[in-house]
Amino acid sequence: MAELEKNTKKVDVKGAKKEDIMSPWKVVWHRLKRNKLAMVGLYTLLFMVLLAIFGPVVQKYAFGITMEKIDLYNISAPPSLKHPLGTDEVGRDILTRLMYGGRISLTVGIVAVSISVLIGSVIGGISGYYGGLIDGIIMRLVDIFMCFPFFPLLLMLAAVLSDYKVDPKYRIYFVMIIIGILSWTGLARLVRGQILSLREQEFMQAAEALGLRDRRKIFRHLLPNTFASIIVSATLGIGSAILSESALSYLGLGVTPPYPSWGQMVQVATDYYAMSVEYWKWIPPGVCIFLTVMAINLFGDGLRDALDPKLKR
Repeated sequence: MAELEKNTKKVDVKGAKKEDIMSPWKVVWHRLKRNKLAMVGLYTLLFMVLLAIFGPVVQKYAFGITMEKIDLYNISAPPSLKHPLGTDEVGRDILTRLMYGGRISLTVGIVAVSISVLIGSVIGGISGYYGGLIDGIIMRLVDIFMCFPFFPLLLMLAAVLSDYKVDPKYRIYFVMIIIGILSWTGLARLVRGQILSLREQEFMQAAEALGLRDRRKIFRHLLPNTFASIIVSATLGIGSAILSESALSYLGLGVTPPYPSWGQMVQVATDYYAMSVEYWKWIPPGVCIFLTVMAINLFGDGLRDALDPKLKR
């Protein structure tokens, strides 16, 4: 009997140790794996990223992002064994341009969201920590900024780039910066609301007692506790940024030739003949936009539920 109790204690200790070893991120991963839709979104997104990064390496029609092999014998040719997704109006392989376009569209989304996260988290953190007059001034500025319609303002700034005839090589960076600067207000409000409650917690009272500087309290103690919300917001924001870039490029105000993007490739579908006959030119980039944004949204929703199960409906 004593030996059985001894063995039971050993098992309990081992089990306790295993539970103690599991980190919070492992717990999040286990919750995320149980969400089938989120995992479908994650795998789809990984496939699109790998296709964009490594696809051109094995493509025989790829020279570089601005130089691609032109097949003069197959101009505007439908899908075939030689060109699985057909060719465009100058004989470039659609599949190759899809891969290069994926690089640009995904990069625009990631960089734009990084800019908005940086601005929104810093402004929201300062506003939530200090409160009072500083919070009032910053939030009124955020309200004014939110009054401007996002897409019309984006179109106006993109039109300015076209008027000044900015080099396509640098235009991509301007598009990233513009989308990032115009999309930080929602995250700032989210971070500010969380920090207003976090600053009253016991660990912040301990930080006050230790005499830590305000900068250290904001960036080392408060903002890290809002990472879950920031990560979810950033994940969903990538899809929104990709759609914004695609809309701009479709209207001819975003990424311009010779640089391809999914939105710019869909631009050929502006006349009846291209839409009805040359379907292979615009359907593949349209499907890529749909699958990528849908995958990001599914993964973002699953990640939100995994990070905070209380938000799950």
